[in-house]
Amino acid sequence: MPTAARPESPDIRPGDAYVQSFARGLEVIRSFSASAPRQTLSEVAQRTGLTRAGARRILLTLQTLGYVESDGKLFVLTPRILDLGFAYLSSMPMWNVAEPVMESLVEEVKESCSAGVLEGTDIVYVLRVSTRKIMRNSLGVGSRLPAYCTSIGRMLLAGLRDDEVVALLEASPREARTRHTLTDVDALLAKVQQGRRQGWCLVNQELEEGLVSIAAPVVNRAGRTIAALNISGQVNRTSPRQMQETMLPALRKAAEEVSRRLVVA
Repeated sequence: MPTAARPESPDIRPGDAYVQSFARGLEVIRSFSASAPRQTLSEVAQRTGLTRAGARRILLTLQTLGYVESDGKLFVLTPRILDLGFAYLSSMPMWNVAEPVMESLVEEVKESCSAGVLEGTDIVYVLRVSTRKIMRNSLGVGSRLPAYCTSIGRMLLAGLRDDEVVALLEASPREARTRHTLTDVDALLAKVQQGRRQGWCLVNQELEEGLVSIAAPVVNRAGRTIAALNISGQVNRTSPRQMQETMLPALRKAAEEVSRRLVVA
């Protein structure tokens, strides 16, 4: 099902400081996804709200630059598009200092560890150290998940003011992904506030049946939460209580170590 184009921010108006063609190019790139990895010209135009002529100019430009390829009918992103994401990762010293800490944590707890940041109403995975596939949909760097039903997301929301949390929750398409998923804004806010007080968040089977995860914050010099680390596992192997009792201390220590290394980086 084609998706509507993202509305422009009301604070952004085309002008000297706003390159509309560049913004439209980014929309074309974002129109490709796991559910639409290959698209026709018409599909790209429909997903982005562009005219066929406008979408064609952008696709041909991206093709000339090597970011898109086509068989004459279908367009697909090339691996070169990863350069855009790696530019962000390589420019942030955090991920250089976080990876060895996360690798040590995974070795200790024998469960997968991820690092994520908040982007709109979603979390984006920026680093991941896996022990095995624990979800039906494999996650990697750049993968996005809703913040409201993930431990990393709730931990990142805990770093915001309550009014900011409510605004993001109300803007989220809060679907019940499992029978355990909380979707009520007040109930979710209470969970976020609890995570803020205790310094960690645990989510039990709200994102996916059988999946349990726990997260702790990574903070900058000013004490502001800028990312979060989590440990994920299968509830039939590790209960929420076991995760809290046996893995949370190691997770919090790892998150604190990443925060400490950031200060001296």
